[in-house]
Amino acid sequence: MPAPNLTRDQAKQRAGLLEVESYEIVLDLTDGNGGPGEKTFDSTTTVRFASRAGESSWIDIVAARVRSATLNGSALDVSGYVEDDGVALPGLAAANELVVEADCRYMNTGEGLHRFVDPVDDAVYLYTQFETADAKRMFACFDQPDLKATYRLTVFAPSDWKVVSNAPVESTEKTPEGATKTVFAVSDRISTYLVALVAGPYAEWHDQYTDEHGTIPLGIYCRGSLAEHMDADRLFTETKQGFGFYHKAFATPYPFAKYDQLFVPEFNAGAMENAGAVTFLEDYVFRSRVTRYAYERRAETLLHEMAHMWFGDLVTMRWWDDLWLNESFATFASVLAQAEATEYEYAWTSFANIEKSWAYRQDQLPSTHPIAADIVDLQAVEVNFDGITYAKGASVLKQLVSYVGLDNFLAGLRVYFGKHAWGNATLADLLAALEQASGRDLSGWSAQWLETTGLNSLRPRFETDGEGRFTKFAVVQTGAKPGAGELRTHRIAVGVYDDGNDAAGKLVRVKRVELDVEGEVTEVPELVGTQAGKLVLVNDDDLTYCTMRLDTGSLTTLVDRIADITEPLPRTLCWSAAWEMTREAELKARDFVTIVSRGIHAETEVGVVQRLLLQAQTALNSYAEQSWAAERGWPEFTSRLLELARAAEPGSDHQLAFANSLAGSVLDDEKLAVLAGWLDGSAPLDGLTVDADLRWRLLNALVAHGKAGDTEIDAELARDDTATGRRHAEHARALRPTADAKAEAWQRAVYDDELPNAMSNAIIGGFSHPGQKELLGGYVSRYFEMVDEVWQRRSSERAQPTVLGLFPSWAIEQSTVDAADEWLAGDRPAALRRLVTEGRAGIVRALAAREFDES
Repeated sequence: MPAPNLTRDQAKQRAGLLEVESYEIVLDLTDGNGGPGEKTFDSTTTVRFASRAGESSWIDIVAARVRSATLNGSALDVSGYVEDDGVALPGLAAANELVVEADCRYMNTGEGLHRFVDPVDDAVYLYTQFETADAKRMFACFDQPDLKATYRLTVFAPSDWKVVSNAPVESTEKTPEGATKTVFAVSDRISTYLVALVAGPYAEWHDQYTDEHGTIPLGIYCRGSLAEHMDADRLFTETKQGFGFYHKAFATPYPFAKYDQLFVPEFNAGAMENAGAVTFLEDYVFRSRVTRYAYERRAETLLHEMAHMWFGDLVTMRWWDDLWLNESFATFASVLAQAEATEYEYAWTSFANIEKSWAYRQDQLPSTHPIAADIVDLQAVEVNFDGITYAKGASVLKQLVSYVGLDNFLAGLRVYFGKHAWGNATLADLLAALEQASGRDLSGWSAQWLETTGLNSLRPRFETDGEGRFTKFAVVQTGAKPGAGELRTHRIAVGVYDDGNDAAGKLVRVKRVELDVEGEVTEVPELVGTQAGKLVLVNDDDLTYCTMRLDTGSLTTLVDRIADITEPLPRTLCWSAAWEMTREAELKARDFVTIVSRGIHAETEVGVVQRLLLQAQTALNSYAEQSWAAERGWPEFTSRLLELARAAEPGSDHQLAFANSLAGSVLDDEKLAVLAGWLDGSAPLDGLTVDADLRWRLLNALVAHGKAGDTEIDAELARDDTATGRRHAEHARALRPTADAKAEAWQRAVYDDELPNAMSNAIIGGFSHPGQKELLGGYVSRYFEMVDEVWQRRSSERAQPTVLGLFPSWAIEQSTVDAADEWLAGDRPAALRRLVTEGRAGIVRALAAREFDES
């Protein structure tokens, strides 16, 4: 069932009435005999809070049953309890004590207190996930970010379990029933969504970080059956690098008593910044070989969550309008920390390649919104964890840092942390601190960048003389779109690239000018007299947020010589420009695939390689004219992939990236035979380790093309009967290229509400494959028939993957647009309407790209 909604106005009214002091929470996670509970758990909450005397309010609780509620010694009538209303609190006193006893549900959706059984050893593992407002699924609370309090947890759990929360353990004792009672110290003052509880027979590792601010105890946890794969030393090293960087940058000591990082099963997101007890998707415990890029992204996630300890946990947004500020700041800070303090010196290249691409895609949708969004209720925020909130916001903060200077920016943060520690703050509070530190008026910047939508396009306009020198040079800005067409102030660098002085045939930067762009045309007199070179980038170093367009000569250089650009960041900016032109139907999809095929061999950054291969597959699947894609596009691209895999250094990251991409493509019988030889070992590729996860990827390719089936899936599952193996098996079964297999996958994904999210997502991921579109035609109408009912029946975390993952993006036809339009003409929930509108926009974009590709 969906969780109760809460409007901003309701939250403001309650925050104006109440001041919460503390929670004491007692949880019994046992079956009464010392073993783990199964369906529900006992939750008793004592909350102390102040109020205006004589007023009324309510407390939030989502439970199978509320047994009792006692306010200031008087029993409340809970016989009519319903989840949407919580428990009414009439006749409040100036000082109040409320005790609520409830039977709360274990969840399998990644919300509230999630329960998981490990198929390897039948061990039970629990963890909480409360953002945005699911703390009420574990204890009675005023579930909104601006009613902070302290928390003391007491937990009864099986004696072989580790039990972790925000605060350190204060005491433990055995109970007569064979359980262990764990009492935690009183926590610091935090919001309800940051409370954490993780319990089960987790494996653990410990270390500490010490500097002039003191010593921070460090812990790492994962399931026992994954312990052999945990690279704790590397994670501890990156954790210490993060603390060293943030202590220096923020000049504010880490505010909590310890720092645990817990890798948990079936997690819906990448990680969650619970104060002092950060939870991570356990896929970050790499059980098979991955590329360096996977380690880089894991480190970014680690540093992102660590940044939240200050920005989000110590100082917290007042309401979800400023969610972007939390996430944008953490994203920006994590990449800065990576580049400055870890081995990932080219982190800003990955940012340009990954985060910027996400932001551009999101900002071109009809559902785009200002960074500073108007979040009227919880349902609105649950679809706002998007590319605007994270990636565009971080891009704009990066631009702000270029505008005010990094030292001024960090000085402003120190003012902000000092003034608002343990409280709640808003964007206005942050801007005031930055203005104080930098001496700049940022009101205009905020209006331009945070309160508008869409992307500006920047392009060069110049003239040259007979010797190839610039006689005029200007940067031309177009109005932001989609949106009101605003022109913004951009801090940019213009870079000119030409052949180097040696004979290596490489393109290097020979001139750089940094300036502010304002209005439609900005002259750049510093470039007059400079050789025009072979390539001009008007957003060199990726300082601002824009779509960068190239002059004709630079585009020719991109097509013919992208592999000759020596530095990874400008090369990535060129790749990005080509991809955005493809999406905008300004560059043919087939030409983009050709550029990738020609230039990818020289790309040094494996993360860029992986993203380019994915983009080339998208171009073939969605943006290219389909008869060409089938007859030439896929065969030529996959032949090139196989050639690259065979030519790559044996055992290298690039070899693995090419092999993975090949397995995810549309393949002919000859290449399927090659993959079969890799899988069964009869014709191995030198250096390629065919471990558990690669075995599944190769098998998936064979299954999707009808070269393997149930027998092979069952055999592989017998080899790998783990939680991950079971997800892979579900994915593989959904990939079977038969009408019956698709009907079964659809039925389970849409109607089986007892499936854990992780299993449902695996099925959804296998439902469509670029080589199986003919099997899925009838599911367009079925999608629009079921989507309302799924949205009403399921919680947001359960409904969103179904709505997004089963949108008929495989049916790139005008009839799909028409079906979406007919559905959208009805009265639909705003959040659901947004998701469907975004799916429709993807079809419209693909249709335009295909038409251009065919021209």
